[in-house]
Amino acid sequence: MSYVSEQPLHDAVNKATTDLFTFGYKHIVKPFFVFNHTPDVAHDQMIEFCRVTRNIPPLMWLLREMLDYTDPILETDVMGVHFDNPFGLSAGLDKNCDMPVLLDNAGFGFETVGSTTARPCAGNPKPWFHRLPEYDSMIVHVGLANDGSERVIPRAERAWDKAKSMQVSVSIARTNDNLCGDIDEGIEDYCTSMRRAAGHTAMIEINISCPNTYVGEPFGEPENLDRLFTSLDKIDRPQPVLVKMPLNKTWPEFRELLDVLAEHNVQGVSIANLQKDRSGMEIPAMWKGGLSGGPTYRASNAMIRQAYREYGDRFAIAGIGGVFTPKQAYEKIRAGSSLVMFISSLMYRGPQQITVLKRGLAELLRRDGFEHVSEAVGVDA
Repeated sequence: MSYVSEQPLHDAVNKATTDLFTFGYKHIVKPFFVFNHTPDVAHDQMIEFCRVTRNIPPLMWLLREMLDYTDPILETDVMGVHFDNPFGLSAGLDKNCDMPVLLDNAGFGFETVGSTTARPCAGNPKPWFHRLPEYDSMIVHVGLANDGSERVIPRAERAWDKAKSMQVSVSIARTNDNLCGDIDEGIEDYCTSMRRAAGHTAMIEINISCPNTYVGEPFGEPENLDRLFTSLDKIDRPQPVLVKMPLNKTWPEFRELLDVLAEHNVQGVSIANLQKDRSGMEIPAMWKGGLSGGPTYRASNAMIRQAYREYGDRFAIAGIGGVFTPKQAYEKIRAGSSLVMFISSLMYRGPQQITVLKRGLAELLRRDGFEHVSEAVGVDA
């Protein structure tokens, strides 16, 4: 494989086009085509853009040539899966698997599709999003709207089969509708989607921490979590499984959940979901939902660091929350993250953000004498 980092001309073109994309998104695209619409409308338009452009191969080739920065220092193997780089799109944006072609050609290491549920789900009443640019954040109140795992998972499998380099994961959650029943019903809901996903994606993420639902987060309780995974363990699946963890737990509460998961067929944890604590922030009370981006950063890093210290030999960690700069990504890795996921910085900074993060991380790793990104995982923990 030839790497952009080892080809001076391609490297120079990649850097120049990344800078051009950054300027264009900041001064043209964001003010005149994104932020001049409500975030719900802008989201729908972005998804439609992905649907259209994925069918234009010359445009996707051009995107790959301009933006996909590759460097051997970024390659890593986690949970038995090879990644060209550790950066991925977190679940929550591409609910119905419309974005893989664009993300693959832009140079993402992986994408997590969904979360998807056993039954199609309309989600919560709109608006789903509110922008908080002063906090590098958005309020998210989608409520797991998606087409259902019977339709979404085959799309994810096709995207994974056709991807040039990107791994595709799928996030599974419990259906959020008025048919929700007791814990047994919720367990069977997860099992239905797990059966559909087994063997059909690079990874599976089990989302136990969506706060914007009819039934809340019942599987954030140790006893219920143990019952859930006792059932999920009976389903044979070849790919690694991660669990998307809640952010607003004390460490003893968080540790209880990890202790439960350590007894089951779970290979990794995604740390962590949306921030619920609005302390010190000026946000209208009627805006429902959890906070993404900046407000999650410190709490997420603290949980990552502690989890790595106590469970680093048991679980791989995918760090989520507030990654806008290469330095912030590097700090998550040094705290214990083998993989790094983001959404908010893509929306606020633009599609070239993946290139900014990869190029910047490679520079930081070389500055500190690392030969591969895996060597930096947990060095500050």
